Amino acid sequence: MTKLSILVSSLLLASSASATLWPIPAHYEQGDKPIWLSPDVKLEFGGTTSGSKKVLDAWGRTKDALFKTNIVPWQFHPKGTQFEPTPNSGTTIKKVIISQTGKDVDAPTYENLKEAYNLTIPASSDTVYIDAETSLGVMHGLTTLQQLFYASQSKKAGGAVWGKGPVTIVDEPKFKHRGLNLDVSRQWYPKETIMKVIDTLAFNKMNRLHLHATDSQSWPLEIPAMPELSQKGAYRPDLTYTPADLQQILDFAEARGIQVIVEIDMPGHTTSIADSHPDLIVGRNIQPNWDTYAAQPPSGSLKLNNKNVESFLSKLFRDLLPRLNKHTKYFHTGGDEINANVYALDPGVGSNDKTKIQPYLQKFSNHVQSELARQKMSPFVWEEMLNDWNITLPKETIVQVWQTDEAAQKATEKGFRVIQGNYNFWYLDCGQGQWLDFGGPAFKKFYPFADYCSPRKNWRLIYSYSPTQFLTEAQAKLVLGGEVHIWSEQIDSQSIDMMLWPRGSAAAEVLWSGRTDANGNNRTFADATPRLAEMRERMVARGVRATPVTQLWCLSHPHACELNT
Repeated sequence: MTKLSILVSSLLLASSASATLWPIPAHYEQGDKPIWLSPDVKLEFGGTTSGSKKVLDAWGRTKDALFKTNIVPWQFHPKGTQFEPTPNSGTTIKKVIISQTGKDVDAPTYENLKEAYNLTIPASSDTVYIDAETSLGVMHGLTTLQQLFYASQSKKAGGAVWGKGPVTIVDEPKFKHRGLNLDVSRQWYPKETIMKVIDTLAFNKMNRLHLHATDSQSWPLEIPAMPELSQKGAYRPDLTYTPADLQQILDFAEARGIQVIVEIDMPGHTTSIADSHPDLIVGRNIQPNWDTYAAQPPSGSLKLNNKNVESFLSKLFRDLLPRLNKHTKYFHTGGDEINANVYALDPGVGSNDKTKIQPYLQKFSNHVQSELARQKMSPFVWEEMLNDWNITLPKETIVQVWQTDEAAQKATEKGFRVIQGNYNFWYLDCGQGQWLDFGGPAFKKFYPFADYCSPRKNWRLIYSYSPTQFLTEAQAKLVLGGEVHIWSEQIDSQSIDMMLWPRGSAAAEVLWSGRTDANGNNRTFADATPRLAEMRERMVARGVRATPVTQLWCLSHPHACELNT
């Protein structure tokens, strides 16, 4: 498949009953003729294509979505209206032909990541055609196919689903990295919850799960070479992720076109290491003035200028990284919220002067990066390592920005690729209020106890943000994409669906389709709302407890809930 070069001047949706896709494709045309797809539709492969297990499994999930968890879109139509075609009218689709024109690459890098696909349903044809160079593109095409059809209310349909045709879709993502940062340290998530999140990410055409695996509060990740880390560092002996659990998560994600990028945050956010290796941590859980030494309790950071710390990290990485690099060539080494005051307590540093700490932090970073290079993996770091501490980093380092877009400007000016996720727009845990308890003078200071990133980031705010909006054209070329973030102080497996969806879907469209259309105009809420509402219904049908986008009356009365003055 050649690279997309089509500029679309308008989106052709000839009927209000036509499918409303999310994320919107780069080029999408749909007619208004009824088409039907029955449960006995056949899968075939075109040309020299043979069905890989990955594609065959994706087809199985597609059939389940089409015929077992599909939706009747009653809420998008005025009361009492007939919105679906008569059963057996129009064309009946008898087969889906998939043509994969290239070979898959194991653990693709951003340089060789190929996700484009074409999907066509010609006029009066009994066939759906999906063409792509890789299985990733094929899976995206099958995901789109799931949204082109609806369940029928008529018993005469015999289980068939209906849509409108003909259809022409030529599609590929605007950004290569479309992810979620999930914190599984502050709260523990069962692996089944993580896999459900992965499945929903894939349905939204997101392709990265950034797994923030450890932090100061707990170390749930089992390391066979160092079993004491999780035995003593986890909240409870059974609240861990075994090597088999991690492998299952990696395999489950890969089968859905998602790479899992694991983060071991360091040198800060590491106090849980002290439960098994107290000699490696300085400033462990200092009370009551923990805030002098850390961003949140318990305080504590890995020592700098310390041979034992270096040996510990080498042993850790030589166990963990070989189990990851079959699935991804990237690993997140953290580096955020490093507290200078704690290093005044460190025998190897003895100062809170950043200029005196910096050489030791550079030495620490060099050791970490050398271990990644040994496994031929590229590092992610948080923005502070580059912009606040002026650490010299390998040229292939990817800088994750979370505080300001000025940070992205600085990083790209230095030639580094970046992942965007400005907390003013894309932090999904904001607006829950403080999780700390306040007494004494702090009570008055923090009343009424809003959290640091309040208010809650609603989907419209998330949708309004573009990862490149404050950058020059040259800087924007270094933006790989972005991530929404779920930090887990007040979120766990019981509430994650409602916190993540459909707000995460809003970012998913920005990252796949771009914030603007082919004419350079911002996509409007009036266009997005009914499409996102339908996407929410499809997620709910799949067992995702996503929150409503708007009230049903607005969905069944297009444009009646707009305010433009």
